[in-house]
Amino acid sequence: MTSGIRLVLTDTNGNTRTIEDAAVGSSLMEVARENDVEGILADCGGASSCATCHVYVGEAWLETVGAPDEIEEAMLDMVEDVRRPTSRLSCQIRLSAALDGLEATVAPPF
Repeated sequence: MTSGIRLVLTDTNGNTRTIEDAAVGSSLMEVARENDVEGILADCGGASSCATCHVYVGEAWLETVGAPDEIEEAMLDMVEDVRRPTSRLSCQIRLSAALDGLEATVAPPF
């Protein structure tokens, strides 16, 4: 069942695409992989044990997305050289109606 969640994702090549009708409850990582967004490797499959789904969340969305938990913080520490204040692991962002229109950019590989 889709919910009409709209996402605007920029891949590692700088290409921006809009994804319509992402399912509520899916992770941003799952939707990005299903739509072949370049740069989302997701080596751990969403277990928050790697940082290969690292994204920069649009600044306007930071409060709505929320802060990373301790485990995610530890994984983001692994990519310190490309980490920003807007860094999140896309596997840890669960889509909800509040995230309709979410903008994110895939971080460069580390």
